[in-house]
Amino acid sequence: MKLRWRLNIRAKLFMTIFGSCLLVLMVMHWAMRMSFEHGFVDYIRESNEQRLSLLSDALAEQYQQHGNWTFLQNNNRMIYTLLHSLEQSQPRDNFPSPGWRTPFWIVDSQYRVLIGPRKKLPVPRIEHPITTPQGLVAGWVIGSPPEQLTRSTDINFDHQQKRASWIIGALTTLLAAIVTWGLSRGLLAPVKRLVGGTHQLAAGQLATRVRVTSEDELGQLARDFNQLAESLEKNESNRRAFMADISHELRTPLAILQGELEAIQDGVRHLTPAAIASLQSEVMTLKKLVDDLHQLALSDAGALRYEMQPLCLSELAENICATYVQRFRDAGLSLHYRFPPSAPCIGDISRLSQLCHNLLENSLRYTYAGGGLVVSLQQRQNDLQLTFSDTAPGISDEQQQHIFDRFYRAEDSRNRASGGSGLGLAICRAIAEAHQGTIDCRHSDTGGVTLLVRLPLMTREQKI
Repeated sequence: MKLRWRLNIRAKLFMTIFGSCLLVLMVMHWAMRMSFEHGFVDYIRESNEQRLSLLSDALAEQYQQHGNWTFLQNNNRMIYTLLHSLEQSQPRDNFPSPGWRTPFWIVDSQYRVLIGPRKKLPVPRIEHPITTPQGLVAGWVIGSPPEQLTRSTDINFDHQQKRASWIIGALTTLLAAIVTWGLSRGLLAPVKRLVGGTHQLAAGQLATRVRVTSEDELGQLARDFNQLAESLEKNESNRRAFMADISHELRTPLAILQGELEAIQDGVRHLTPAAIASLQSEVMTLKKLVDDLHQLALSDAGALRYEMQPLCLSELAENICATYVQRFRDAGLSLHYRFPPSAPCIGDISRLSQLCHNLLENSLRYTYAGGGLVVSLQQRQNDLQLTFSDTAPGISDEQQQHIFDRFYRAEDSRNRASGGSGLGLAICRAIAEAHQGTIDCRHSDTGGVTLLVRLPLMTREQKI
């Protein structure tokens, strides 16, 4: 079995940063070594040229005094004495501090060696003329260019600098490794938390949250992760509540149907028109529940068809309200409505009719006897506001936040005893949003609930 060595992201980040630091250190070390070696040689060259120049001036004075070079032949001691006197007479700031690094020669005007090593004159070389006051060249002071270090002290100094540079490079590399390791750990700590949170989330622990410790992109990613986990947890909670609610809603009419049929089957109850009507009522309840669920499913999937066309919302709402007047009276409620002569908009007539029917049924089912409902339509600058305001009972602020949720009903006042499945207002919200509008819930001045439907006003281009 072939094994593969896989690097994690921390190791990859460490190797990337450390490799970059190591490359920079190597380039800096090489550049500093080259700069030192060339600079040191240039310093020695400049020092020797300065000494050669001073020596040539001093020899010119001696030549002027003696008139020839006989005083210098085979007289090395005089040269040493002359050099020593030059060092003593020159200011320390003007005289080069290091001694001679390369051999030098003193020759006459015919390039005959007077003082110097017994070997051929170097080529290339440095020449400083020995010039008399009359401008004649009496000889030359010649030095070999210091292309490489020759003195043991200079070589030892160069080796010392090399060792120091290698030690500094090693310590700097170690420091870079330590800093890079800590930096990689710090940078990847949020990523590690996100990886752990993702594993927990994938395992079904939807309550998982990660700690946000920064305001950068990783911090934003952590916040997005928490928001995603919260959405998943909320959706899962809604799914479970939806399954519980729908099973409950289906169980009630099915239990009634089963009881009625068993009673007829056992002969406890006869198959009369009243029994058939009761069974038919429960079947219609089931059918309405299934139809509402089907409509919401289509709306969520974006498959619910809307046939948009110009219409007058005031005329549509007035016709629907007129059909409910008698039903409200029979329930001991009043129904008042007032609409402007014209309220043009673009919409689906059947869907908007369903919205009005659901809101009217909602007030008819839940409003206490003796109260009533007021329906009004107001045309504003950019939209139409259709208002349904009924009387007691009302709902709390917390219930307002959930009134458009599926299967939600305020159990203290608007309970299942009044009928309904809790899907009507959810369908109204879906219809309003499909028309680019909104629906809101507020407390009414008469102690009940006010539902406000806002729909876009027909524009001039849509009229054309």
